[in-house]
Amino acid sequence: MIVLGIDTSCDDTSAAAVSDRDGILSNVVNSQVRLHHPYGGVVPELASREHIRNIVPVVDRALEDADLDADRLDAVAVTVGPGLIGSLLVGLHYARGFAWVRGLPVVGVNHLEGHVLSILLEDEAPPFPFVALTVSGGHTSLYRVAAAGAYHTLGQTLDDAAGEAFDKVAKLLGLGYPGGVIIEELSGGGRGDRIPFPRATMGRDSLDFSFSGLKTAVGLFVERWKESPEEQRRFRLEDIAASFQEAVIDTLVLKLFRAAERAGVESVVMAGGVACNGALRRRVREEAASRGMGAYWPRPSLCTDNGAMIARAGLHRLELGERADFSTDVRSRYPLDDLSRDRGSGIHRT
Repeated sequence: MIVLGIDTSCDDTSAAAVSDRDGILSNVVNSQVRLHHPYGGVVPELASREHIRNIVPVVDRALEDADLDADRLDAVAVTVGPGLIGSLLVGLHYARGFAWVRGLPVVGVNHLEGHVLSILLEDEAPPFPFVALTVSGGHTSLYRVAAAGAYHTLGQTLDDAAGEAFDKVAKLLGLGYPGGVIIEELSGGGRGDRIPFPRATMGRDSLDFSFSGLKTAVGLFVERWKESPEEQRRFRLEDIAASFQEAVIDTLVLKLFRAAERAGVESVVMAGGVACNGALRRRVREEAASRGMGAYWPRPSLCTDNGAMIARAGLHRLELGERADFSTDVRSRYPLDDLSRDRGSGIHRT
């Protein structure tokens, strides 16, 4: 079976062709970073309009790269949430039209399930069960994954997502957007132990996250730093970036392995844009090795939003007999646990 996967959940227009036998045949992503850069973050209305302009050439390119005619497709999988409503609607309506004129089934996919199952697109994947950390600009959550389609939320952010905190701190430091890559690069020239920014552990038993306090602490420090030549001589911009990044990584690693211990698993998985962070990967690899556990994450192109992960999750949903009808709608919020319950909203089984 060959599935066309489409994702327009935020600001990247992406499409991919994935085969249940041969894996990824193509994976095309059109980034809107340059469009949103002057605003320091994603502007939803601009993102929606850009998806309308990009979706046809992106899908055409995905089929061309896969050397496929549309009549060789077996189904279309499209993200229906969570995400920006306007952006999601572009993908859903395009997918419906594309599939309808070709007589193809459509399946709606949870974007978070796409991230969790993206590890199955790699040659080396962990055995079930495992604990997955989805960490990006919009999400920071922990799940126990008993099998494909069987998810239990262990913890989640109560305010800012980790990637959102990177973006906001980068803006505070005048570094531009997106913040994750910029702060990681700047941190390479600084010391993460120079400034003791807070780690919000939320209590010994909590698996939830909170990064708003850390963001505030960085903001207050930067205000004092900018007004004091003495502080500027003492702490470099690189030290501020490195100390902030270290605080985020400490929290993510602590919660991830606390969750793995409680869930009784032998492997951990990271997915989402922040999972590309090299320092975070090193820490997770080291911690996993010290515990005799396996640590896994997809290649960078599969960590950020992409159509291949949606196609892979779509394959699973199609195997379950799920199909989307014309009453299927998009959702700004779509907890992964909902997949274990009656979802309604136009999803039916054949």
